[in-house]
Amino acid sequence: MPTIVEVDRLTRRFGSRRGVTDISFDIAAGEVFGFLGPNGAGKSTTIRLLLGLYRANSGRTTVFGLDPVADSVEIHRRIGYLPGELALYPRLTGQRHLDGVARICALTDYVYRDELVERFDVELDTPVHTLSKGNRQKIGLVQAFMHKPELLILDEPTSGLDPLLQDEFVRLVRETADDGRTVFLSSHELDEVQRLVDRLAIIKDGRIVVTDTIEHLRRQAPRTIELHFDHHVDRHRFDGLSGVRLIDHTRGRITLSVTAPIGPLLRLIAELEPIDMTARAADLDELFLEYYRKDRDPEVVDAE
Repeated sequence: MPTIVEVDRLTRRFGSRRGVTDISFDIAAGEVFGFLGPNGAGKSTTIRLLLGLYRANSGRTTVFGLDPVADSVEIHRRIGYLPGELALYPRLTGQRHLDGVARICALTDYVYRDELVERFDVELDTPVHTLSKGNRQKIGLVQAFMHKPELLILDEPTSGLDPLLQDEFVRLVRETADDGRTVFLSSHELDEVQRLVDRLAIIKDGRIVVTDTIEHLRRQAPRTIELHFDHHVDRHRFDGLSGVRLIDHTRGRITLSVTAPIGPLLRLIAELEPIDMTARAADLDELFLEYYRKDRDPEVVDAE
């Protein structure tokens, strides 16, 4: 599949502080690519670099093989964008907003736009300053998707939506990918990303800490094993086992997190003679959170 977005060793500084540092990733046509990180990690800065709203201090970025700054008009014509902080004209109605975007995009067929309005139950006839955050967000979603762009760039797209509409959004993104179009989804919501993306990059303190498929990350995620005993067991017996971490030790019970092949652990468990053992599936949330736990670098900011 052709590459739609290519980011190579990109750095953007804000004075003495860094927004993003030496980040690299690529996105293929038809892919749903997740960009996951805590608030302030560098997600919005990266998006603004892709859109040509910031110039990089170093590194290279292309979108559709074009330069985001020099070729911004051509790139913007081919994308749909939903910002993390959606700004609408407060006294205009939803209908006026959608009509304005339709003119900008030279949209003449309104069938798909009207379908999206119905699917998301968009309020069109009320000035947007009277609407809730969720109802304003629905207008933003329709604006981004209505002209069927080749690339969707979505920053926290389900903010303010109720669970039923979040499910509708998931279906919409899958339909978009099935149509061969590409989605870049930036979020700090683990569940949203897991449900949708083919691959993801995790960004922390302005740096990419991992880029991988969800399936491969799931295989690496820790399994939880709980052992029950009718006799005392020294918790230090598990020290030195590679990929095994003690989570909890109470009277008669030991809970372990396991990321390594399980054979050596099973041999030790057999020696210890537990009366019962339970195991839980890989905890992908826990794996993601491991990347967030260290203190943030105070010199790194996400320019919101």
